[in-house]
Amino acid sequence: MQINFTKMSGAGNDFIVVDNRLGQVALTQDQIRRMCTRRTGIGADGLILLESSETGEFRMNYHNSDGLPGSMCGNGGRCTVYFAWAIGILPAGRRYIFEADAGRYEAEVTGRESVRLHMLPPEDFRDGLQAGPWDCHYVNTGSPHAIIFTSDIEKVDVFGEGRTIRHRKDLFPEGTNVNFLEVTSGDSISVRTFERGVEDETLACGTGAVASALMSYRLGKVSASPVTVKVRSGDILEVGFEADLEGIYLEGPARIVYQGTVTI
Repeated sequence: MQINFTKMSGAGNDFIVVDNRLGQVALTQDQIRRMCTRRTGIGADGLILLESSETGEFRMNYHNSDGLPGSMCGNGGRCTVYFAWAIGILPAGRRYIFEADAGRYEAEVTGRESVRLHMLPPEDFRDGLQAGPWDCHYVNTGSPHAIIFTSDIEKVDVFGEGRTIRHRKDLFPEGTNVNFLEVTSGDSISVRTFERGVEDETLACGTGAVASALMSYRLGKVSASPVTVKVRSGDILEVGFEADLEGIYLEGPARIVYQGTVTI
């Protein structure tokens, strides 16, 4: 079976995007994992099937690179919107509604290779979690996120420490993404993320950027919205919100890298 795909990057998070509105593509966990494996496959942090929806412009069916379904991927959502707009599924100049496993989302294309995604309200803020030497905070922004503040983000062993915390079942029974962040000014932070399902540090994480910005504001470590979030790729994401942590959005680059055909 041959599948046409588009490789996309959302601030360094990379995805395999497939137009599956006709419902002809059905992939197993192992097939998705092999497609996402770097060097021997296409390589990606996740795979997205764009599918038909009765309640929105489309449905985003997202899988992590391990082949398992994911709840919500912020950068994946932004990439899917840009992909749908670029191939003419979405009309220009308005806000779009799409479905994901975590709920219904709204988004708009805000410029050339730029998308703003309106996020659902955060859930389950928690503080005072101790993971080894780390003081952890927690919030769910469509996906679960542990938040750890550090004074020097470059010195953190994100892979080793992140993997250990990700598997702390006593603290996070379903597992968690782990974000290490450094506050760099009153309205900016730098974030590095170990992603659950990818099982490695990624170059960006959209829901992680949102979680980190909201937690920074909630704890008084930044004082203004929007918050600029520098991710590992060097790209900048913008997280905006109201004082009561409503009206949240994630904005940043979404790019088509190349298109191809893969035989499964």
